Amino acid sequence: MEAENHTEVSQFLLLGLSDNPKLQPLLCGVFLSMYLFTVLGNLLIIVAISSDSHLHTPMYFFLTNLSFVDICFTSTTVPKMLVNIQAQSKNISYMDASQVYFFMIFAGMDNFLLTAMAYDRYVAICQPLYYTVVMNPRFCGFLVLVSWLIIFWVSLVHILLMRQMTFCMGTKIPHFFCELAQILKVACSDTVINNIFMYVATVLLVVFPFTGIIFSYSKIISSLMRISSAGGKYKAFSTCGSH
Repeated sequence: MEAENHTEVSQFLLLGLSDNPKLQPLLCGVFLSMYLFTVLGNLLIIVAISSDSHLHTPMYFFLTNLSFVDICFTSTTVPKMLVNIQAQSKNISYMDASQVYFFMIFAGMDNFLLTAMAYDRYVAICQPLYYTVVMNPRFCGFLVLVSWLIIFWVSLVHILLMRQMTFCMGTKIPHFFCELAQILKVACSDTVINNIFMYVATVLLVVFPFTGIIFSYSKIISSLMRISSAGGKYKAFSTCGSH
């Protein structure tokens, strides 16, 4: 097939999870149930935290943002997949393929928020006397704002680099949504720069947050082990339950 510029590609083909027509209703039911459960559960969390003034703390502030991001995260991929199953169509337009941009944003925000929550618990358990000073509302808002700005610009660079790529007509993506790594594999043009930036972004958005979470919880566990009473350990550890 002749490679053409991406501006001339009207659609991609999402191969989905299975070609078996007998499995399509089952997959539709399972993913619809999971999607509704996820959205409803996170909405209830947001409403509960917003309506109770006792929960207006840094820990629940981050949890509210995490619930919102989780709703957006699932909404970028599952609805389109359900529509394709019901319509028995595997097509996704090039404009709809922008879901890769939003997928990266919300996936990255998930990592940043989980890291912020781990740091919040680290300060609360390991440095309790400084907790109200360190985790003040302004600092918490700053962490969330900086996280949004970082992930926004990283995802934007990914999309701008992707716009320079070329694709063949009838490009097939072996997934149920447009995932960046899969798109790079099916491109007809050179993707060296895209891959390099993807690896750099992975370190920034995955490795660093994961390292921060591991470090925070290693310090938390170390502090818990130094507490002599079982009741004190349980009380301290229970503050991590929101995760």
